[in-house]
Amino acid sequence: MTTSALKASALALGFAFLAYAQAGGAPSPQPAKVGIIHMVGTIFGTSDGKKALADLDAKYAPRSKELEKKESEIAGLRDQFQKGSNTMSEEAKTKLTRDIDQRIRVYNRDREDAQTEYNQDLEKIRQELGGRIYQVIDKYARDNGYTVILDVSPQEQPVVYRSDSVDITSDIVALYDKNAPTATRPAATPAVPAAKPAVSAPGIPRPIPASKPAAPPAKKQP
Repeated sequence: MTTSALKASALALGFAFLAYAQAGGAPSPQPAKVGIIHMVGTIFGTSDGKKALADLDAKYAPRSKELEKKESEIAGLRDQFQKGSNTMSEEAKTKLTRDIDQRIRVYNRDREDAQTEYNQDLEKIRQELGGRIYQVIDKYARDNGYTVILDVSPQEQPVVYRSDSVDITSDIVALYDKNAPTATRPAATPAVPAAKPAVSAPGIPRPIPASKPAAPPAKKQP
């Protein structure tokens, strides 16, 4: 059975038990307190997360500029080929075509290498900060009586109903920043952490939300 099927089965059983209890078949259980959090937005919404992203941008800025330069050179050669295709000899066109193809292969390889290394560095940040934030979440959940907290970051997840009133993302960001010894206190904490604009260089797009973290569609409370 797949993960999706297991999650669906668990939800179905939960709804069935609730209906059974409400019909008088069993005593009504104590209502559970459920919270939702956007972990990716939380990690990169903290002061430490923002600083780590800024440092990562600075590290890859030279490679971004180099990729932009190579892309511009390829575009210039293509333009040269198009403008001179009627006057160039076959030998010249063949040579220029090979030059363009070679530059494209080098560009694609460099772009892929940069993207892979960027993703690896980003994952290290997520792992390091995520471990600290999970400790904050654990204490927050215990102190506030939560039964379960669900991560609604873009991924396959079992949320079929949710209320925005139980979203603790901003609370965790504020609590982390308040207690982080190396954090720079922000002037204000946004309701939902907003990521910085994606890296402009071709081939190194930031693999995190570039704007407000998107949550899956869900029913609102009536």
